[in-house]
Amino acid sequence: MQVLRPESSIQSLTFIKPDRRRVHDFLQLHEQVQTSVNLLDSLESFLSTFKKDLSAVSGQISELQDRSKAIENRLKARRRIEKPLSSLLADITIPPALATLILDSPVGEPWIEGIEDFERRLVTIKARSRVKAARDLSEVAEGLRIVTLQAATKLRAFFLALFEPIRSNVTTNMQVIQTSVLLKYNGFFAFLQRQAPDVAHEVQRSYVGAARVYYETGFRRYARSLTLIKARFVEKHENIVVSEREKDLQVDLERLAFAKIVGPGVTLAYMADDKSHKEPIEALLRSLLLVFLDNATSEYTFVKTFFSVEASLPTKESSNSILSPSLQSPDRATFADQRSVAESDYGGQRVVSPGIVNSLSAAETASKEEQAGTDALWKQVMDPSFLKSTLDPIPPAVPLLTMIRLMEDVVVEVQKRNCPPVEFYVFALRLQMWPVFQKAMAENVDALKKLAEGGSSGYFSRAIATSDAGVSSICKRYTIMFSSFIQLTEQEEETMIFANLLRLRQELTKLILRHTNSITDVVKRATALLSIYDSLLQGLSKDTLSAHPKSQQEIAYWANLHEEAKRKIVSASRQLQR
Repeated sequence: MQVLRPESSIQSLTFIKPDRRRVHDFLQLHEQVQTSVNLLDSLESFLSTFKKDLSAVSGQISELQDRSKAIENRLKARRRIEKPLSSLLADITIPPALATLILDSPVGEPWIEGIEDFERRLVTIKARSRVKAARDLSEVAEGLRIVTLQAATKLRAFFLALFEPIRSNVTTNMQVIQTSVLLKYNGFFAFLQRQAPDVAHEVQRSYVGAARVYYETGFRRYARSLTLIKARFVEKHENIVVSEREKDLQVDLERLAFAKIVGPGVTLAYMADDKSHKEPIEALLRSLLLVFLDNATSEYTFVKTFFSVEASLPTKESSNSILSPSLQSPDRATFADQRSVAESDYGGQRVVSPGIVNSLSAAETASKEEQAGTDALWKQVMDPSFLKSTLDPIPPAVPLLTMIRLMEDVVVEVQKRNCPPVEFYVFALRLQMWPVFQKAMAENVDALKKLAEGGSSGYFSRAIATSDAGVSSICKRYTIMFSSFIQLTEQEEETMIFANLLRLRQELTKLILRHTNSITDVVKRATALLSIYDSLLQGLSKDTLSAHPKSQQEIAYWANLHEEAKRKIVSASRQLQR
C-alpha cells in the first residue's frame, strides 16, 4: 500500500482549492449536460418514432408498388383485348347504313352484299355467345332478330313477285329468269334457308308450283301440236309378210338419222298449223325428247344450284380475334390427322386416321342426302308422263328400234349433264320399249314361219300358195330390215337384235326352199334358188355396212347358198347332157 506523502497532499489541496471557485461553472455545465442528455433522449424517442413511421411508409410504398404493377398488368391485358373487343363490337352491331338499307330500302342489287354482311353478323353473335361481352349485349341480339324478321318479310314478297311471270305466262323465258335474275339473288334464298326456314320453305313451294304450271302448260301445248302432226302420218305395225308399204322396200337413211341427238332440227310447234306438214313418229319423238332433255337438265341444274344451300355461313374472323382458331391448340385427333397426311407426303407409309374416314363418310352421306333432296324437288316440278303416248299405236320394227337407239343416245347425253332423275326416267322408258320391239319381231317371225310351213293347221286345211313376186318382196323387206338394223347397231353382239334376225333368216330360208320345191324341174328349181339368193346378196351388198361383222356373216351365209345353187345347176346340167 502506497503511503501518501505530505508534500503531495499539500500540492493536491493547493490544486483543488482554486477549482472550488469554478463550482458554479461546473454546476452550469452539469445542467447543460443534463439538458443535452434530455434532448438526446427526446431525439432518441423522436428517431424511434420516425423509424416506425418510416417503416410504415416503406410498407405503404411497397404496397403502392404492388398495386402499380397490378394496374400495369391490367392495362396491358386491356390493351391486348382492345382490338379483339373492338372487332367483336364491329361484328355484332349493325352500322346505320346497313340498317337503313334493310329496313327502309326495297330489295335489289344493293342487298346482295348487305344481306351477306348482315348474316355474317348474326352468325358471329351466335358463335360468340360464350363470350361475356357478347352475352351482355342481349339488346343488340334482339335488334338483330327484329331486322331479320323484316328482311325475311321483304325477301318473301320479292321472290313471290319474281315467280309471278312464270306462273301467269307460259311465253316467259324461264332460262333467262333463272340465269339472269334468280341465280343472281341466290344469296337471298340461302339467307332465308339458314335464318328463316319457314319463309324459305314457302318460297320454295311457290317456285315449285309456278314452275310446274309453266312446264305442264308448255309441254302439253307442244305435245298437242306434235299429236296433230302425228295424226297425219299414221304408221301401224305390219309384219314382213303382209306389209305393202313402199318405204319398206328401201333403206330410209333420213329416218335412221333420227336415232341420234346430233342431226336434223327439231319440230317446232307452229309447224302443226301447216296441214300438209308430215313427219314420222321417230322424228316427233326425237323433237319431244330433245325439248324435254334441254328443259329438264336445265331445270335440274338450276334446282341443284339455287336450292342447295350450305348449312352454315363461315364467320369473318380477324387474325387477332379472341376466338381465333389460330390461338387455340389442336386436339389430339386433329393433330394425328395432320401428322398422318404430312408423313404420307414424304414417302412414309400412308395412314388413314379414323377422323379422316369419318369425315369422308359424313361428306358422302351429306352429298347423297343433298342429291336425294334435289331429285325429289325436280320431280315435283317436272312430269314427263307425256312421253308414254309415243307408243300408241305401236310403230313398225325399224322405227321402233330407231326410237330405242335415240333413247340410248339421250341417256348418254343425260349422263354427261349429270341429271340422275332424267336418266332414270328415259332409261326406264327405253326398257319398256324393248318388250314392244320383241313382240313386233316375234310377230314377223311367226308370220314368216306360218307362211314357210304353208299355213296348214290340220289335215283338211289348205296350204297358202306363194308366188315369185311375193317371195321376192319378202326377201327385199328382209334385206331392208337387216340393213336398217345394222345401221342402227354399233356393237358386234347384241342378242335382242341378232337373235331375232337369225330366226327371221331361218324362216326365210325355209320359205325359199318351200317355194322352189314346187318346181319339178331340177335345173329350173336351182335357177330359181340362184335368182333369189342373188337378189338377197345384191340387196345386202348395196344397203349394208360391209364393215360390221354381222354383215359379213350374213353375206357369207347367203353366198354359200348361192354357190350351192350354182353347183346344183352345174350338176343337173351334166346329168341332162348324159
